[in-house]
Amino acid sequence: MRALITLILNLIWLVTAGWALFLGYLVAGVLACLLIITIPFGLASFRIAGFVIWPFGREVVDTGRGGAIGTVGNVIWFVVAGWWLALGHVVTAVAQAITIIGLPLAWANIKLIPVTCFPFGKEVVDSDDRRAQMLPTAR
Repeated sequence: MRALITLILNLIWLVTAGWALFLGYLVAGVLACLLIITIPFGLASFRIAGFVIWPFGREVVDTGRGGAIGTVGNVIWFVVAGWWLALGHVVTAVAQAITIIGLPLAWANIKLIPVTCFPFGKEVVDSDDRRAQMLPTAR
């Protein structure tokens, strides 16, 4: 039953917001990959794009591998791309929250903002993964 609900939510998400947000991350990734030094930012964007197209049933966990370089990368990411991608999530969440059916989708959009703003040192895992079970917000 849980898998069916996850599938339904992902399909509704895909139609209402997933494709547009996916395209935003894809464009950011392609632009970031134009220069060799910014390829890690492009890869981070592609990783988030894979998560944002099908978010239900998966969680973002901290890998603990960010370090100082990850912190610098997160600051640069936030200034260059993170804030406008997060703004896209906020606008989409407001539009989805208008209906009762859209409330879980709006909440998913809000949950995506931290990884949108600071992607380095994060990993996307299945909700059934042991690391996701240790999250305070995990179901």
